[in-house]
Amino acid sequence: MMEGEQSDSLSALPHVSETVLKRRKTLRQVKEARVKARNAQKQVRAGSKKEKFKYPESFVREQRHKEKDEIRMRRNKKRANKMYQVPAEQKLAFVIRIRGAAGMDQTVRQVLQHLRLHKNYTGVFVFLNKAALDMLRIAEPYITWGYPDLKVTRDLIMKRGHAVVDDRRTTLSDNAFIEAQLGESGIICMEDLIHEVFTVGRSFRKASQFLWPFKLTAPKDGFRRLTKPFREKGDTGNRKEAINALLSQMI
Repeated sequence: MMEGEQSDSLSALPHVSETVLKRRKTLRQVKEARVKARNAQKQVRAGSKKEKFKYPESFVREQRHKEKDEIRMRRNKKRANKMYQVPAEQKLAFVIRIRGAAGMDQTVRQVLQHLRLHKNYTGVFVFLNKAALDMLRIAEPYITWGYPDLKVTRDLIMKRGHAVVDDRRTTLSDNAFIEAQLGESGIICMEDLIHEVFTVGRSFRKASQFLWPFKLTAPKDGFRRLTKPFREKGDTGNRKEAINALLSQMI
């Protein structure tokens, strides 16, 4: 009886012809070959990026930028006691990197790394003390900065804000997440975080370090005079309150 039932169940299984099985095997082999070829092409492209060809003109241009940076750095050392004229009530600045690293002086590179401005169109909040002002002066040809108002500060954190958790970029998902990370500092929700940053409270350093550098978009009209400071109708340096109009285009 059992043998009859087993034979009936086996006969009920769908029959697959040998031709179909061979075709499936061939298709599987083709897919595997395509994946291997695609991975090989990615490795070749990655290698070619590292060995990118540079024209002689680019070396000359980089050398000129480096020489200008060195001259500017020597001038800064001579007038080390002179600082930017910043109103006493201004404690908060937002700094945006707007130029690449071609011909950059090593000191400028270290300042940008300290500010966590590793790429163009990234920005951070900064507490305007003497050390910060000195760094902003050193990096002036590569950055623009100013005094953000409450609306822009709120828009930056609400629309572009991400957190740093275990050196990884993490979405500001909800208030419970913020409380878990900053609750010990009295910051338990998004509004607390915005208030702490804008007022430069006691936990400003922890709050600003909690925020991943903001990734912004290029402004509609772009930057056209990167070689001159804003006070000379250029793009770099201190824009004061005019930074708010720029940020409204970049958020």
